[in-house]
Amino acid sequence: MNVTDFSLDFFSLKGKHALVTGGNSGLGQAFSVALAKGGANVLAVSLTEEDGETKGWVEACGVEYHHLYGDITAAGECKRAVDACVAAWGRIDILVNCAGICINVEDVTKFTRREWDKMVAVNLTAAFEMTHEACKPMIQQRRGKIINIASLFSFLGGQWSPAYAATKHGIVGLTKSMCDELAQFDIQVNAIAPGYFATKLTEKTRSDPQRNATILSHIPANRWGWTADLMGACVFLASDASNYVNGTVLTVDGGYLMR
Repeated sequence: MNVTDFSLDFFSLKGKHALVTGGNSGLGQAFSVALAKGGANVLAVSLTEEDGETKGWVEACGVEYHHLYGDITAAGECKRAVDACVAAWGRIDILVNCAGICINVEDVTKFTRREWDKMVAVNLTAAFEMTHEACKPMIQQRRGKIINIASLFSFLGGQWSPAYAATKHGIVGLTKSMCDELAQFDIQVNAIAPGYFATKLTEKTRSDPQRNATILSHIPANRWGWTADLMGACVFLASDASNYVNGTVLTVDGGYLMR
């Protein structure tokens, strides 16, 4: 392709079909809406019931939206989700592995095996299982985009949350491993690493003056991220504009890691 062949149309997702885990709330909701604004139909899988908000925002973009209630840590649920996407639209073009949890932040001496196993199941194993199922039709299509959601804690120690930090380090490893194997089929596997974002999950931290001030002191942008700050990164990695971007981790953190 010559430089004159490049077009802003490469950023369009029109006619694409996406599956987003955890796509009904929080950051997952932002990714669902971003893909819809780009022109993609969206199937969101979550453990939360559809309340109409995500559906309304997605369908306002002139695309189709489906919600599938399911526990992606349960046997067969990842296959059921991928099959639902293929049944609805005949193919799956984009997978966003966003579902994740961070429970019971505790000193390592108090953090239990039960908490560890649950977080590993949701944050890492489910991402592997979903990719394992989604890449099968993508290989047949010889085209696809897989976007994993990492974290600043893919690079940091993660004090008081050994399982969260370990799983997010694992997501980066999974991204690189899958990229190495799937690139030959024109499937790009990348990750987005969000920094500190103003969501329901961070309300407690933001309401603590000392912790809030400490975090802000490390962010050159001097503010918490808004979910909308992640939407452009998602559209880029899901689009043809990123066809030669593979195995990378795109950090969206307001510059946190630079300090």
